Amino acid sequence: MENKKDIQSWPDLAIGLYDALTGRKAEITYDFDNFTIGVPKAVGSDEITNWTMNGKLKIST
Repeated sequence: MENKKDIQSWPDLAIGLYDALTGRKAEITYDFDNFTIGVPKAVGSDEITNWTMNGKLKIST
C-alpha cells in the first residue's frame, strides 16, 4: 500500500487498499442504514461535505 504521504485523494486511498488486498482472498462488507459522515472535500481541507449511505458495500478480491 502507498505511504500516507502519497495519498492525494479518496480514489488514491481506495486504489491503495485494493492493491493491498488483491490476491489475498480478502472480503470486507459494510452494511449502512442512514449513515452520514462528514468527509473533507479535498485532502487536507477543512471544508466538509456530508455523505449519506444506505445499503451494503462489499469489497472482495
